[in-house]
Amino acid sequence: MTVELRFFATFRAAVGQKSVERDYDAATVGEYLAAIEAEWPELAGQLLEDGEIRPQLSVLKNGREVAHIEGPATPIGDGDSLSVFPPVAGG
Repeated sequence: MTVELRFFATFRAAVGQKSVERDYDAATVGEYLAAIEAEWPELAGQLLEDGEIRPQLSVLKNGREVAHIEGPATPIGDGDSLSVFPPVAGG
């Protein structure tokens, strides 16, 4: 099952590119985020906190905020895209 992972701002800098395709042994958004943290040590602890998506993040599956679906339990399938946005501050 191949999923396109898209990264923005500081997360893009940590990964070194805008998007990558991965085929992790994972069925949910939370499992994918855990696999991302394991693959890129710079992101360890930045995406998940006690198995939950860190509250200041925006994580989208196919353009839809997963917080409005099933959170980290949101199923993910072949061909889906997962976009991860770090917290943004400004005024």
